[in-house]
Amino acid sequence: MNISAAGPSPDLLLLTRPGCHLCVAARQVLDRISADLGIPWREQSIEGDAELASRFGEEIPVLLIDGIQRDFWQLDETRIRRLLGH
Repeated sequence: MNISAAGPSPDLLLLTRPGCHLCVAARQVLDRISADLGIPWREQSIEGDAELASRFGEEIPVLLIDGIQRDFWQLDETRIRRLLGH
């Protein structure tokens, strides 16, 4: 499913936690995608959020695109670019 369409940029949200080594790599993937495609992304820690920790605690980092979980642990840059239509 290609989520790219005319209109606002998709909402890319990376869920992380402090001390997460996989989160470092995920940030690098999203930085490259953002630089190439001009799509901003944001980050939110699950620390201190019981609901997010319960739902995603074993899968961090988690990438949500427009509120839908699209990837976790090691982000697949090629797959994410394909989802974004690029």
